[in-house]
Formats: sequence, structure tokens, C-alpha cells
Amino acid sequence: MEKATQDVRRINESTEEHELENRYEKYKRILEGLTIMSDIFMRNVLKKRECTEYILRIIMDREDLEVKEQMLQKDYKNLQGRSAILDSVVCDMEEKRYNVEIQQENEGASVKRARYHSSLLDVNELKEGQTFEELPESYVIFIARNDVLGYGLPIYHITKKVEEVREDFQDDAHIIYVNAKIKDKETALGRLMYDLQCRTADEMFSEILAERVRELKETPEGVDSMCREMDEIYNEGIEIGIERGLEKGKMEMKQETVLSMANLGMPVEQIAAVVKESIGMVQKWISEGKTAV
Repeated sequence: MEKATQDVRRINESTEEHELENRYEKYKRILEGLTIMSDIFMRNVLKKRECTEYILRIIMDREDLEVKEQMLQKDYKNLQGRSAILDSVVCDMEEKRYNVEIQQENEGASVKRARYHSSLLDVNELKEGQTFEELPESYVIFIARNDVLGYGLPIYHITKKVEEVREDFQDDAHIIYVNAKIKDKETALGRLMYDLQCRTADEMFSEILAERVRELKETPEGVDSMCREMDEIYNEGIEIGIERGLEKGKMEMKQETVLSMANLGMPVEQIAAVVKESIGMVQKWISEGKTAV
């Protein structure tokens, strides 16, 4: 009996190892198609502070901007209501705050969401005893794949105004929308938008971004790190499915995995390859998931 149990254990371990190897091969193919506009890849690119600094310098048109500290996937708690996870929260050497969000879909970059992010930056900034005047200048920056505001411009700077005198309302809270659809190679901003949507480092203008992309896509260490992160997302989706009820079947668990990957910005085609389902089915699950939210 003991030998039979050991044999079963060895078979299970061998099967799990084979499945993991197969998943890693799929992750590598997914990785090849990812750009900095993909959430999971963007997070890893921005782990290198010089990349964040470069992006902010271009958008803010400030060559002297230096990043003092950065937090990725910062979970801002709201005890009275909805919390939010912000992609990147940056503090520069002048103590100004920046929230940088890269969005694939228009609904993820709505103007009300930008307003809410600005409020979360403020409400999590002051400590007990500090005055309101100590609130730092803040910028919420949405880099969106499409022209969310619809005026056909590459960048939009939004500030409050006193209508009667047409003067800026000096609350030091700013919102910036960048239209990634405009990839004008004659401008620094256009070249940045082009780089953010390149699949390979060799296509990119910026050596700073290209170096990081090569590191993540072309070195064994970088590829392994990205594969491990994608596997964590896959397993998290499976675990969520299990937690929501052991009576659920394998298909329901797959749906949870699809939604987890979609929330991290993975393209539909690549998600379908990972979960071994048709693109149409994956699109249906994502659509149903958004409706439920």
C-alpha cells in the first residue's frame, strides 16, 4: 500500500511539473507580445526607477524632474467607501506627488475615476495634526490607448478655474490625460507613446526603456521573473474560484482566471491561449464580468 501511495505521489508530481512547464512555454509566448501598455509588463518596467523618471520627464516637460520614491500597485484604503489600487504613486525631490495610470480601455480612464484618484492621494497624505496647507501639489496622469476626451490632441492638462474671473483655482491638484493614439515621431511625447506600444526593444527610441524591456524579455532572469508572476496570477484566479465555492466546476474557475488576467491588461488572444478556450468565449466571460461589477 505504501509503495502504491508513493507511486501515485510521483505520478502527480510529474504531471504537475509537466503542466507547469507547458504553462511557462505559453507565458513566454505571451511575454513576447506584451508592451508597456499592458499592466503586468508596465509594473515590471517601472520597477526600474529610471524608467518612471524618463516617462514623467517627457509628460511633465521637465528635464530636471527626479524621482525620490515610488510605490507600485499602492493600495489606498477608504474606510468609509471604495478603496483603489493605484498603478504607480511617485514623489519627486520637490515633494510633488504623481499617480501614473496606464489604461487599455476608455472606461478605465473615466474623468470621474481621475477625480477619485486625486481625492485618494489627498486623503492619504495628511497625518494627524497637519494643516490643509501642507497638502503637496499632485498630478493624476492617465495614459490611455485611445483619445478619452475626444478633442484629437496628444495631451490634456486639466485644472480648476474661477469662472467669473477666468483665473486658475490654486488648489495645486492637477489631472493630465495623454492620448497614446498619437505617436508623432517628431515630438518627444509622440516618441514616448510609440515606445510604450512597441513589442521589442529594438523598435524603441528610448534607450532607457529599451534596456529594461530587453532585460525582461531577453534575459533568462527577466523571462523567469515574468513567467513566475504570470503563474501567480493564474493560480490566484484558480484559488479565487475555489474560495467562492468548492461546488463550482472547472469552467467557473477558468472564468475567474480569465477575469484576473484581463484586469492586468493581458490581450484576449493571449488569455485564450493560457486557459485553452476560444477567443469568443473569453470575450464573453470578460464582458459578463464587467457587467457584474
